[in-house]
Formats: sequence, C-alpha cells, structure tokens
Amino acid sequence: MIQKKSIPEILQQLVDQNTEKVKLAITDIDGILRGKIMSFDKFRSVAESGFGFCDVVFGWDAADQAYDNASFTGWHTGYPDAKATVDLQTFRQIPWENDIPVFLADFKDGKKAALPVCPRSLLKKINEQAIKAGFNSSFSQEFEWFNFINNSEELYNSKFSALQPMTRGMFGYSVLRASQNSDFFHAIFDGMTKFNVPIEGLHTETGPGVYEAAILYADILEAADRAVLFKAGVKEIAHRHGYIASFMAKVNEQLPGCSGHVHQSLWSTDGKQNLFYDKKKTSGMSAVMESYIAGQLYCLPHILPMFAPTVNSYKRLVEGAWAPTTITWAVDNRTTALRALPGSASSTRLETRVVGSDSNPYLAMAGCLAAGLYGIQQKMKLTIPATTGSGYANKKNGVLPANLWEASQAMKQSAVAKELFGAAFVEHFTATREWEWRQFSKKVTDWELQRYLEII
Repeated sequence: MIQKKSIPEILQQLVDQNTEKVKLAITDIDGILRGKIMSFDKFRSVAESGFGFCDVVFGWDAADQAYDNASFTGWHTGYPDAKATVDLQTFRQIPWENDIPVFLADFKDGKKAALPVCPRSLLKKINEQAIKAGFNSSFSQEFEWFNFINNSEELYNSKFSALQPMTRGMFGYSVLRASQNSDFFHAIFDGMTKFNVPIEGLHTETGPGVYEAAILYADILEAADRAVLFKAGVKEIAHRHGYIASFMAKVNEQLPGCSGHVHQSLWSTDGKQNLFYDKKKTSGMSAVMESYIAGQLYCLPHILPMFAPTVNSYKRLVEGAWAPTTITWAVDNRTTALRALPGSASSTRLETRVVGSDSNPYLAMAGCLAAGLYGIQQKMKLTIPATTGSGYANKKNGVLPANLWEASQAMKQSAVAKELFGAAFVEHFTATREWEWRQFSKKVTDWELQRYLEII
C-alpha cells in the first residue's frame, strides 16, 4: 500500500533525492495516459496550486484527431488550457525509468469545481456519493492482453496485418510458456510491485502470447489509478523487452477477446465490515449486495459504453467467447454479465464481466459503483433470478446493445445515465463515441474488398 505523506514530506523527499525532473500524467476520455516531464523547480511551484494543461486532451480521439461534434472544446474555443491539479498522494517512482517520480492529476473548471468531462474527477464524484451514503468502496481490476513481437516498421507497412505473437499456441495457465519468457514475465510482476501497483496473480491466458494479471484490491480511486498505471507500465516494460503489449478487446475473430473484469465490494466506513456479506443468509449475500446487483443489471443498457468504449469492444461481446451478451447474473458463472462470489466476510464480492481490457478504468469503475449505488438508493429487489447454465441462452431479461452506435444512442437518450453522471458528461462522452463510430463507418475494410470486389 502507498504510505500517505503530507505535501511538505513528499516535496522534501524529492529534494533529498536530488530530483531534477518529474513526470506528470492525466488520462483522456479513452483512458490513455497523456502528460509531460517537468523540471523539479517548476513542479515545486505548481504542486499545490496546479498548472495549465491544454484541454485538447478531451477534444481529440485516440489518434489525436479533433472531434467535430463536441461542445466542450474545439476550434470554436481555441483549445485553451484547463486547470490540472496534482494529486500528490499518487506519488510513485518508475523503476524501469531510473526511478523518475510520477504523479497523476485531474482537472477543475474555472470555478474550482471538478471538470465534468474529466474521467478521474468523475470517479472521485461518484466515490464521494458512496462515502456520503456510508460506504467504503473496495475495487480491483484484472486485465488480459496480447503480447506481440515489436516489428513496428513491418506493422505499419502491412497496415497492422503482420502480427507476430510472442508465443504460438493457446497455452492458458501454462507454466512452460511463462518460464520460456521469464525475463519479461518477472519484469512485469517485480516492476509493478516496486511501482506500487501490486499484482495478486499473473499467468498466461488462452491465446498466443496472452497474459492475464489481477491487481490487488484497494479503495476505488487508488484501484483505478493502479489500473491505469498498470496498462501504461506494461506497455513500457514490453517495449524494453522487444514486445508490443495490446489491450485491444478483440485482436482476432478466431481467438477469445481480452477482458478487464472489475471486482467490487462495499464496506463500512471504518473498513471492518463487508456489507456484501450476510452470514445469516444461505446465499451469503446481503440485501445490500442484492440491491447493488439489481442496480447494475438495470443500468447496464444505459451505460454500456463506459464498459465497452470502442467499435472493437463489441466484437468481444459475442456468444461463446468468454464474454457476456445478456443481462444476467449468477453465482460463480463465467457466462453471465455479473458473477457473484459470495464466500467469507473478507472475500464476498461482485465481478462485472462486461468490462473489456480496452476500457478506461476510471469510467468503468465509476459506472460499476454508480449503477450499484442506484440500486441501493432505489431499494431495488433482485427480481431477476440467477441464471442456471449458459448465460448466452438466457435472454429473458434482454441482451446487451450489439454495437457502439446502439450503445451510445441508448446512453445519450438515457435519463438514468444523466442522473448518475450529469448531463454535461453524458453529452460529451456519447459525442466522442458517436465520433468513434463515424470514423469506423466510413472506412473500407479488407472484409468488404474480399466479399464484394470481384463478385458484385
């Protein structure tokens, strides 16, 4: 766990270490870390007051193409600076980069209120609501990802068709495959531990060159910080070992997709009681947990882009591919959208399996918590019965939207989504997802050429 220090203590530690430069980072809408390196003298002057950061990070997509449909910022505003505020409690040192200090930041508006379109600020807002309601939110995220041999020039020349996986074959949970790439495998585990992103488990997953990691649980904001830093850190470590790490949700039609399952539980404010557990009930699940599950099931169709944010996300959410497609829940069933894991007073939790590895952890966790709290606040009963058998076959309570456009329109028009996250966020976020769909829709794909060029 990260030891909490006062601002003077943190700054003094940096002085004692003869720090010359500091890395600052924020996440954009897509969960990509954006940032800069700043001299220590400059950092010290902005550590408490904040600094200006161009708001284009919320006005362009993952490829740095400017949105033409967003009102928050654009050519019409001139892309001014937004006020970024350093969270000094996120202090870490990057072990694979000569221990350079790094801090995360989020944004405030001109009135010193949280910026509505900032993902980290949104999660903080939802967490504050949970605390006010008497809940301490314990979360963690696990990721699956592909590792490819780094041949960037060939990849670009072949328009990303020359993918060479780190290893061949499927080899889920393979001790052999992990041993054959042990330098990289242990560099991730050990490097993340030193980086204060502790890993509970790391193993190979089904698919060529696929790994899976479970990050140790923490308070929800710390958990999301860890998840964001994990994805960025793995990419950096992979590069140093000659690989490209990809958290794309679906790399190949013939292979399973990559998940980013979110585990969660609510505790008493003193952290001593797991409020999801009830030893008096046969199921072990408390009324709080049941309402939390009911809230997520109800809200899922309203907020799906927060869990599946890209065009590619929905190619993972297909039947028989280890990802859910229906509005379902069950106890320890990996075919349903929600997997309840009632156990002991310390371990009872919920796993939201809809979330992909391509998700923005701040938005994914905000979506989980807000939907669960909605169920509790509305005193929802868990009227949807637990699925027995295949969740893919159980369509009685509906199916998830089939693509990003459908999901974005549902969220855009949803009064529930606006109630949970605010109209300003929903308007901006869904506009960015509509943009993403438009960029995809105008492209002529290899599939279309192969299907139509000769015969039509």
